Amino acid sequence: MKKQSFKEKSTKSLCRLRAISFLIGVMGICFSSVFAQNTTLTGKVTNEQNEPLIGVAVQVVNSSGGSITDIDGNYSILAAPNATLRFSYIGMKTLVVKVDGRKVINVSMAEDVTMLTETVVIGYGSAKKRDLTGSITNIKGEEIANKPASNPLSSLQGKVAGVQVVNTGRAGADPEIRVRGTNSINGFAPLYIVDGLFNDNINFLNPADIESMEILKDPSSLAIFGVRGANGVIIVTTKKAKAGQTLVNINTSFGWKRVVDKIDMANAAEFKELYNEQLTNQGTAPFDFSDWNADTDWQDAIFQTGFVTNNNISITGASDKNRFYLGVGYSSEQGNIKHEKYSKITLNASNEYSVNKDLRFGFQFNGARILPTDAKEVLSAIRATPVAPIFNDEYQLFAALPDFQKAQISNPMVDVEERANTTRATNYRAAGNVYGEWNFLKKFTFRTTFSMDYASNNSRKYTPIVKVYDPEAAGNINILGTKKTAVEQTKSDETKVQSDYLLTYVDSFNGHNITATAGFTTYYNSYSSLTAGRDQGVGLVIADDPDKWYVSIGDAGASTNGSSQWERTTVSALARLLYNYKGKYLVNASFRRDGSSAFSYTGNQWQNFYSIGGGWLMSEEKFMSDQHLFDMLKLKGSWGTLGNQAMKSAYPAQPLLLNSSSAVFGDNIIPGYQLEYLPNPNLRWEKVEAWEAGFDANMLKNRLHVEGVYYHKNTKDLLATVPGLSGTVPGVGNLGEIENKGIELAASWSDRKGDWGYSIGGNLTTIKNKVLSLVQNGYSIIDGAKSMSYTQAGYPIGYFYGYKVEGVYQSAAEIANSPVNKLATVTPGDLKFVDVDGDEMITPADRTIIGNPTPDFTYGINLGVSYKNLELSIDMMGQQGNEIFRTWDNYNWSQFNYMAQRVGRWHGEGTSNTQPLLNIKHTINNQNSDYYIEDGSFFRIRNIQLAYNFDKGFLDKLRIKALKVYTNIQNLKTWKNNTGYTPELGGSATAFGVDDGSYPMPAVYTFGLNLTF
Repeated sequence: MKKQSFKEKSTKSLCRLRAISFLIGVMGICFSSVFAQNTTLTGKVTNEQNEPLIGVAVQVVNSSGGSITDIDGNYSILAAPNATLRFSYIGMKTLVVKVDGRKVINVSMAEDVTMLTETVVIGYGSAKKRDLTGSITNIKGEEIANKPASNPLSSLQGKVAGVQVVNTGRAGADPEIRVRGTNSINGFAPLYIVDGLFNDNINFLNPADIESMEILKDPSSLAIFGVRGANGVIIVTTKKAKAGQTLVNINTSFGWKRVVDKIDMANAAEFKELYNEQLTNQGTAPFDFSDWNADTDWQDAIFQTGFVTNNNISITGASDKNRFYLGVGYSSEQGNIKHEKYSKITLNASNEYSVNKDLRFGFQFNGARILPTDAKEVLSAIRATPVAPIFNDEYQLFAALPDFQKAQISNPMVDVEERANTTRATNYRAAGNVYGEWNFLKKFTFRTTFSMDYASNNSRKYTPIVKVYDPEAAGNINILGTKKTAVEQTKSDETKVQSDYLLTYVDSFNGHNITATAGFTTYYNSYSSLTAGRDQGVGLVIADDPDKWYVSIGDAGASTNGSSQWERTTVSALARLLYNYKGKYLVNASFRRDGSSAFSYTGNQWQNFYSIGGGWLMSEEKFMSDQHLFDMLKLKGSWGTLGNQAMKSAYPAQPLLLNSSSAVFGDNIIPGYQLEYLPNPNLRWEKVEAWEAGFDANMLKNRLHVEGVYYHKNTKDLLATVPGLSGTVPGVGNLGEIENKGIELAASWSDRKGDWGYSIGGNLTTIKNKVLSLVQNGYSIIDGAKSMSYTQAGYPIGYFYGYKVEGVYQSAAEIANSPVNKLATVTPGDLKFVDVDGDEMITPADRTIIGNPTPDFTYGINLGVSYKNLELSIDMMGQQGNEIFRTWDNYNWSQFNYMAQRVGRWHGEGTSNTQPLLNIKHTINNQNSDYYIEDGSFFRIRNIQLAYNFDKGFLDKLRIKALKVYTNIQNLKTWKNNTGYTPELGGSATAFGVDDGSYPMPAVYTFGLNLTF
């Protein structure tokens, strides 16, 4: 019944297929007259149930000859007697069959259930994805290798449900990653594991050296990481040689980046009009602009088109006994502000030697030398008045700004040109491990690994004397700043040492399948830094020469110094069980016990973390055997406890001593100290209780994959400061709880029709964040330069707090008929605030939530199409429902340039109900209000890549295994609602989504090739 229905639905496809077959047959006849040695082959292609497969691509290897199967699975093709045929079809394993003189070749294709048999890294081992009950997303190395990003995490944006990636356009800057929302007031960064070693970032890796990345989000996957698992885990596996391969790979690309979304600011004519109107409103005489006749676009002045290149060459060699990999990379990226440049050299080496089939040893090493950019800010270019010139030709100096700005703002080009490359930094990173693995008694494997990561960061900063042309100064020359030269040096070192001892047992009997792991691990982390500075001494000017930028310069004036140091150790025992019965009923359980040196009290030094997960592969049941919709259907759920040690202090239970009042005893001055906060003997790590429930499904011959999950996380025992009474020392305790919950959905469809292939996929994540409790009722954590970000029970973390605006006062009569403003004396043209509490007055009690920096949902869309050797992919992403707090134009202490929207300001009754009058003395308009709140929703074409894979037959003649050329466009277009450069705004755990003059997000255009021989 199903087959008949299927045929009826495929009538149009049959006509097309027969037409294509006819054309192919005609071409075959034509070619057969020329190539007499080719003969016509026929056959039928079926699946394992002996059902015909429609649209299977049948190709002659190393030839352009090809055909496709019709509605009955039949094909016809011209091929030589010694040719080889390749049968390929989406959802089926590719078959390669030798003709061997046959005239009829029938084949049966097996389903390719890669999703079910795919092996993923889960930490302390690996497992088949079909046996897992959690939410793990696998990203293949090739998905990020050809993208123009120095940090591989940047390329994850929009690809993974539940993972919010906030990128920045600044050269070499690390992206911000939040997995399933912000879980704590003390941090949000996930744990990174590089080849087994725990880490805080992966900016030292070359994207081309990455084999795969696994993103772990659910409790059954994360509990085994104990105090490090609460914010999610990203496992990175670097490339190693494959058995039997000896390959050389070259992956190189180059391109350009430019700013495509500038901020719309007032030009010179508009500024003159607005500023003089403002002075009139303030009761001041208009400014004389006769000496200020420039019309400068400061953004154009500081920006440049930057060059970017990423290169990697790798050599792999493998034999029965030995596997070796060596990769060397170089990345260079110019910033979009002139003279900014970032570069990185990387080295990745690994080797594994098998003594016999049961015993092997190896090592893995990743090293990097990074030259960070001397980054500049764009804020002054936004704020500087356009009436000022850039340069004075007569004095050959940059020009000062008018007197209404120069005390607070310098000519933006002074920082860009005169202070360019005055910060010289060099960072080194070396991370690696040595390991041994022994298989014994057939079912046991013991592995021991010793890992170390060492980072050394060195920086030297020089403060030059900067002269500018200033017509209002004596001699028309002014010296900026302290009028002294200075140098500053900073050196920091961080060491991480880890040892793992793992025993794994694998067995199968009577339908029972068990993988059990037990282990012991230690982790040591230490950090130290020294900072010193020297100012210009009497009669000494420090030379503008990088060789002299050291604090040992000699006879210097005032000196400064500082230091920081800490160390932390954890010792842990762990266990995990992966069990399934007949491949249908799944159980995952894990346990970890962490002991930490951060707590000095015995009762709290140890904490336990555990999880349990269950799954049911419903599609394996007999009652599902007669249906043809689901190829795989798995129901799953898990619950567990996770830990968080991402605290600001390495010793939260042991406060630092702060300098206090000194005492004088005779001729002796005795320094005084006090505790930073009162110690708490009951202090312990934060703990997260999390659960999720969802499903995975493959449908329609594995062409459609869908997965969905509902997640719920409660972070308990938040470490928070308890304010002391006036004059007393505050305390610290486990006093708070945060909830995150939402839905993750992901779906993908892929299919192939002859030479054409296509795919479409997408993901969506909803996020609902709420602080359930914090210290005590009414307690708030206030963060941000303008105290705009609040964290308080009953609201989202880091919400924006202030006054709601319902318009602009148009007249004195409207003011008289409105609630009395107790904040200030208001006049027509001032912002009109909402009386939230309804007491007919505007007071601080009317402040309320005016924005939430956490989006309601994030999403990603990816499209792909291929024709023969040509591939096109498009990645898009966005977010919806969050707000941005704009601060870069909120001022009452200096005169800035005006946003273009201020041209529509109120300047008389009825002229505007959104833009207040121009008068910085009316501080009511500078209050934190939703006048400064903007919609943070956006949609972006994140990446477009067009690639061509050269034909293998052609490459064989050149003795090349593979050659791909590609072009890539990143950040082609962003549809946004905010006035700043980008809607992507990171921050801290309690203050994020604030636009204080963010760096532009450039469009990047690159060309590259990937060559293997």
